[in-house]
Amino acid sequence: MSDQSGRNTLVLTGASRGIGHATVKRFSADGWRVITCSRQDFAENCPWPAGPDDHIKIDLSDLEDVGSAVAEIRHRLEKEGGRLNALVNNAGISPKNAEGNRLNSLETPMHTWRDVFQVNFFAPILLARGLFKELAEARGSVVNVTSIAGSRVHPFAGTAYATSKAALASLTREMAADFGPHGIRVNAIAPGEIETAILSPGTEKMIDNIPLRRLGTTEEVAETIFFLCSESSSYVTGGEIHINGGQHV
Repeated sequence: MSDQSGRNTLVLTGASRGIGHATVKRFSADGWRVITCSRQDFAENCPWPAGPDDHIKIDLSDLEDVGSAVAEIRHRLEKEGGRLNALVNNAGISPKNAEGNRLNSLETPMHTWRDVFQVNFFAPILLARGLFKELAEARGSVVNVTSIAGSRVHPFAGTAYATSKAALASLTREMAADFGPHGIRVNAIAPGEIETAILSPGTEKMIDNIPLRRLGTTEEVAETIFFLCSESSSYVTGGEIHINGGQHV
């Protein structure tokens, strides 16, 4: 799964914070080249090598911007022999109402549905299709980040977010079937309550309903993503790994 220079390459969306940030550090520590994609400019205090040179500012809610980003990524991968070892679709949005509460199916505006599905559902398949040749060349791996909200109603995640993540889980299976004959594995991870700087108020009260009695860490999620992009999972495809401390048992 290594490119011609002996270095693996990862493309990661939603890299600026939380799970994405931890994932960049995990892969970078193992010597991977990481091409980061986010709505934000590259943060100068980020710790990985070649960060500014390997960052792409992209608005996943803009179809034209996604297309331009695919072209730019393919151009950058030419320097690595046109190979991409892993694509991690981590970016996602979950809009709230004016009071900061979840938007349910009765009150979610139509434009919000469109924006959420564009970022959470359409962008992952557009990126994977756009980078298909490079993934096939490396017999690479795609990891879609879904959510615990994709299978149960969640107290904080809105309806548009939840249904987009459920759709992404289904898309993962479809992609596994379609991409598999070309040597590309496609899996998903479904994080539960993960400790980040942007936790919804009240999340800490859910710990009593989690068998492990704690929140997950971004490092634990990143480790699972790394496993799915490594040779250790070479016969795993079409799966969705739940990282939730047993919350739904």
